[in-house]
Amino acid sequence: MGEDGHVSEAFDAVDVISAKRDREELSDAQIDWVIDAYTRGVVAEEQMSALAMAIYLNGMGPREIARWADAMIRSGERLDFSGLSRPTSDKHSTGGVGDKITLPLAPIVAACGVAVPQLSGRGLGHTGGTLDKLESIPGWRASLSNEEMLAQLEDVGAVICAAGTGLAPADKKLYALRDVTGTVSCVPLIATSIMSKKIAEGTGSLVLDVKVGSGAFMKELGQARELAETMVRLGTDAGVKTVALLTNMETPLGLTAGNALEVRESVEVLEGGGPPDVVELTLALAREMVAGAGRDDVDPADVLADGRAMDVWRRMIRAQGGDPDAPLPTARETHLVLAPADGVLVQLDALAVGVAAWRLGAGRARKEDPVQAGAGVEIHAKPGAVVRGGEPLLTLHTDEPERFDRALESLEGGFLIAPEGSRPDLPPIVIERVS
Repeated sequence: MGEDGHVSEAFDAVDVISAKRDREELSDAQIDWVIDAYTRGVVAEEQMSALAMAIYLNGMGPREIARWADAMIRSGERLDFSGLSRPTSDKHSTGGVGDKITLPLAPIVAACGVAVPQLSGRGLGHTGGTLDKLESIPGWRASLSNEEMLAQLEDVGAVICAAGTGLAPADKKLYALRDVTGTVSCVPLIATSIMSKKIAEGTGSLVLDVKVGSGAFMKELGQARELAETMVRLGTDAGVKTVALLTNMETPLGLTAGNALEVRESVEVLEGGGPPDVVELTLALAREMVAGAGRDDVDPADVLADGRAMDVWRRMIRAQGGDPDAPLPTARETHLVLAPADGVLVQLDALAVGVAAWRLGAGRARKEDPVQAGAGVEIHAKPGAVVRGGEPLLTLHTDEPERFDRALESLEGGFLIAPEGSRPDLPPIVIERVS
């Protein structure tokens, strides 16, 4: 205690900020203190804002990044899945447009004998949130206690739910702060945010889906690779078997962006249909997850084909109060976007479609905003397809027709039709693997 009765602090926040401002490396003790003091409220929001901007501008070395992640993990509780009768594997996607992969993936991997604890989030901006999608299923609830989650993992094998407040509380505070201070797209801060939650979650193996392209946080391959390598190193050093796939987010995944629209498409995949790109990426990630958990003896394609994955989906939805047979909500109003000419669709920009879905009511601008279950964009042609003038390219869905104009604005310049015979340059779904 100091003379005035206050607990004396080991460091001064201004000294820590100044060190990073002047491009110095923070010591382990400084990092441990600043994360703990920020969690306790001793370091003020404006001080953490200044430090986040200094990190954004001046970067962090590998030792600093590892210590920062570790301090964030130690700010809260750690889950323990060692009592389960099967190995655990999890997937994290850095977020994209039409990225409903978690929905078919979790039941597929669970049907292979691996427990999948998918602690997911809500959407913000143009990237959709897994929980928002599932909440379009009548009765389904996102919040489970740790006990309920463990029981469902043992019984069903998969759970998709909201992360509890006890995991990496420092990250929860810092994430909200980064969002309003222009410090989101920073490799050290993204890597430590994602990995502190995933390591605290206690999964045995982890597969990272790092998106690259217009609809992703990482627009450039080099930046995405740096993020993937940083996260793989953090996971491996913490004893979690970690691999990353760099995947294409130039164009939306699948043929839908929205909440109920994406659930419908996920169910189509589990029924043995669905868009080829969604099936391809789901199976690529499933194979990595199953291998990471040491279950190479099962091929995820088999459990998808014979209906075992669909059985797990139905049990998983029911276990969280949802009705897998209930009709999904649909929007009250639709608007068709028609192809302006004959030709080949060579580009359909993921960001443009994502922003359109958001403006139609599928996403939120602030954390407390509601979302519309039925809103979003349905895609009738993907890049490479031959289109005819006057035929539908997209269908826009919303309950509030006054939203159409703003959504259409976001689609201006978002697609390109070239003369017939044109061959668009289409990157593969999985660009490379980082381990």
